Amino acid sequence: MAHCLTRRSTFRPCIDLHDGQVKQIVGSTLSDAEPEALKTNFVTSQSPRDFAHSYKDHNLQGGHVIKLGPRNDDAAKEALAAWPNGLQIGGGITAANAQEWLDAGANKIIVTSYLFPEAKFSRERLEAVSKAVGKDKLVVDVSCRRRGDKWLVATNKWQDITDMEVSKESLDLLSEFCSEFLVHAADVEGLCQGIDEDLVRKLGEWVTIPTTYAGGAKHISDLALVNSLSNGKVDLTYGSALDIFGGTFVKFQELVEVMRNGEIQ
Repeated sequence: MAHCLTRRSTFRPCIDLHDGQVKQIVGSTLSDAEPEALKTNFVTSQSPRDFAHSYKDHNLQGGHVIKLGPRNDDAAKEALAAWPNGLQIGGGITAANAQEWLDAGANKIIVTSYLFPEAKFSRERLEAVSKAVGKDKLVVDVSCRRRGDKWLVATNKWQDITDMEVSKESLDLLSEFCSEFLVHAADVEGLCQGIDEDLVRKLGEWVTIPTTYAGGAKHISDLALVNSLSNGKVDLTYGSALDIFGGTFVKFQELVEVMRNGEIQ
């Protein structure tokens, strides 16, 4: 008699790009109106290529490259070229340019703002981009901000609150057209003050496709916490807490060992 394999949460790496450099930024400080308010936790001297090579060497699958604003295309393509078909790409992706990024080496494309013209959800655009690249190549970013006891999708570098609530109903709709979700908890992104446990728990109840959560992870045990809260249905991205991004809370090599040994408890 066959036994069902229980899924466990995994570590998903990231490369956040701002002005062509790999950076870790406090998500809530991104603002077109007040660029001087931007708070940066870390700017690396290493290239996007270096990070991509490292993730490839350790076979860390499902990582994402996010372009935070303009002047990041060359840096993003540099990372994708370093690990062809090994990384996802997001930031300014539309139905018109999605194939270009797959051709540049992306494993999947990630869309957010394109789906919400004037902060209103467009099913037409979702269907268009899904048709352009295929459901299996599409990740929908439902990064969000908390408003009371709800989470609302936030676009345009997490500045604009949209008309879509993150819920079972909305995720079920979106999952008809995509193969994964990426969820940045923008209110805690880059703060290293802990994950949004309520959101992770709800995602574990709601999602039916692979989902990656990012925001606030500060300890290696957060991977086990996410695994427990989501019943293994949600993966975790570490950012500013990682030593490779100037952090002091989590060592990248320890995470690699955890993933290699399969021991997250």
